[in-house]
Amino acid sequence: MTFDLLTETMTQDSIGQFVRTTQKRTVFGQVSSVTASEFFAGGQNGFKPDLRVTMFGPDYQDEENLELEGKIYSIYRTYRGKNDTLELYLEKRRGDHEQSSNTGNA
Repeated sequence: MTFDLLTETMTQDSIGQFVRTTQKRTVFGQVSSVTASEFFAGGQNGFKPDLRVTMFGPDYQDEENLELEGKIYSIYRTYRGKNDTLELYLEKRRGDHEQSSNTGNA
């Protein structure tokens, strides 16, 4: 599956206002649910774990956010695995609204 790693920077425009720009970089990886132990450990530390992404480690350049299927997630933890893999642990980014309408599904 493909997803976008996001790099956000603040720049100043011609009239001195700060403008946020986002650069996207598409990479490949596998998406899965977090384990129960990760869910509870993350919750104890103030996170709301949603997903785990396993990807080729050298493709990661310390991005803090990831976009997957139109939703923005924060990367709150990484884990270096075997054979140059890297696991990214994600939580839905707070304060952002989904691009699609909410259908009321729980």
